[in-house]
Amino acid sequence: MSQLSKSTIVRDVAAADVPQLLTMIQALARFHEDTPQITEEALHRDVFGASPWIHVLVAEANERLLGYAALCPLMQLQNGKRGLDLHHLYVEAEARGAGIGRALIAASIEKARMLSCAYVSVSTDADNSKAANVYLTCGFEERQSQGRRFRLDLGH
Repeated sequence: MSQLSKSTIVRDVAAADVPQLLTMIQALARFHEDTPQITEEALHRDVFGASPWIHVLVAEANERLLGYAALCPLMQLQNGKRGLDLHHLYVEAEARGAGIGRALIAASIEKARMLSCAYVSVSTDADNSKAANVYLTCGFEERQSQGRRFRLDLGH
């Protein structure tokens, strides 16, 4: 594939997409040498539950998902600014190079605007210059991390 097919659409994920989405999430986890623990039940809870936690967009062609973007809410409370973190961006190997990643990024930016967000953030592995170049060409600016972060494991 060299360009985005006219039959490819980017849309909000539907409950019927969860099995295909789960497979892609697991593939991305394995790529990053993580052991995926996500379940269909957890996806339904986090995307479609009483208190949805994330927004997921999918790229689809011919009734098959080719990629997804998962967006998590952020906040700069002191400034009254909402944001979204582009937490996951994934495109199936055979669909890469066709503009699907860029279409998902553009749709993520539009979703942020629809949700009255002031910004979208994304991070990538330090060695992933290809992804960094894509984000830069899509208008993102590189920022250095500020401060230290901490985490408390709650055992769930």
